[in-house]
Amino acid sequence: MRTETATIVRPARDVRGSVSLPGDKSISHRYAMLAGIAEGPSRLENYSTGADCASTLECMRSLGVEWQRKDNVIEVQGRGLVLGAPARPLDCGNSGSTMRMLSGIVAGQKFISEMVGDESLSRRPMERVIKPLTAMGAQIESQGGKPPLRITGAGLKAIDYKMPVASAQVKTCLLFAGLLAEGETRVEEPLRTRDHGEVALRAFGAQLQRQGNQVRIRGGQRLRGMAARIPGDLSSAAFFLCAAAMFPGSQLTLPNLLMNPTRARLLDVLMQMGLHISVVQLEEIHGEMVGSLQVEGAKLKGVTIAGADSAALIDEIPVLAAIAPYTEQGIEVRDARELRVKESDRIAAVATNLRRMGAQVEEREDGLKIPGGQALRGAELDSFGDHRIAMAFAVAALRARGETLIRGAESAAISYPAFFETLEELVKA
Repeated sequence: MRTETATIVRPARDVRGSVSLPGDKSISHRYAMLAGIAEGPSRLENYSTGADCASTLECMRSLGVEWQRKDNVIEVQGRGLVLGAPARPLDCGNSGSTMRMLSGIVAGQKFISEMVGDESLSRRPMERVIKPLTAMGAQIESQGGKPPLRITGAGLKAIDYKMPVASAQVKTCLLFAGLLAEGETRVEEPLRTRDHGEVALRAFGAQLQRQGNQVRIRGGQRLRGMAARIPGDLSSAAFFLCAAAMFPGSQLTLPNLLMNPTRARLLDVLMQMGLHISVVQLEEIHGEMVGSLQVEGAKLKGVTIAGADSAALIDEIPVLAAIAPYTEQGIEVRDARELRVKESDRIAAVATNLRRMGAQVEEREDGLKIPGGQALRGAELDSFGDHRIAMAFAVAALRARGETLIRGAESAAISYPAFFETLEELVKA
């Protein structure tokens, strides 16, 4: 039963079937931006269906980039490196990815851009892009380091920048800005993060050099449009993988899935926990590894997520934590303070909802400790306006005793509008 603001999830006995996932969000954002500043047309098949990636497309349209949607394909006519001054604020909606990464492009344009977002995005920190972009020559006004941002673009100068916090979005922002800057920009990250920005830039024809955790890009390079099929979103796959993991003997197939090594740590962790995963038809497409997964559920062991793993799994930690009570030894999450400043405070949101389902949870400043061997009961839960919280607890509810009602479940549309319908097709009552 669905209503406008709530979804009821009933217990399941099995998860079985095949699911083709919409295009990866991280890649969709980057391809749309680079297609806009490339020369010539680009054809992007299987572009993400999420509202966040739609926000990126609308911002590009406001910057003078022409595009149209034909069925499952976005056709973009690139303008080259010089965009048009927007007649209205660039509305990033709920998408921090849009605001952070696109700020690197508009900072190098010789006009003023105002970037705005919804209530949730307006609370999120932007100082991590404001500081380096200002050092490159842009002028940026903000509300105490938070949106809205008013960016007065300029002829940017290259910088050497050591990122204080590991963030693929910040890295991509600075590489995009570096493309528009005079000289060679060098960005060094404290931990290796997902490299979709680097891979996408190369796919559109740019040259970059990586040495250790440092990436360098020379300004003024021209990009060329391309045709690409975007692989299925691995972060969205996490919810179905975790659903299958909870039921020993479950069978799930996920074709054409992103298998980027900087993202695939999720698969390593799930296999470490006991999930049986086979990878078939592995190939490289435009620099990204793509494969199909065959999955079989099993009894789940516990795991500790800390250090570099916390950065690598930052989007998947909510659903891993949500199923932690069903594991044998539980799950401990450390070094994940970044979760406090996502669409919601995801550490607090996970702890609150698990407690409502009757679980014991230890909430920490930078993570959670959730004992295993616990039985959960259906309850009334809150998404906190956060798509990943809504989807994570839809998964946890599948093994709970009784029905679970998730308020604000429509927030799933931020990344995966068809999530609940797809989940319903896979679960066996």
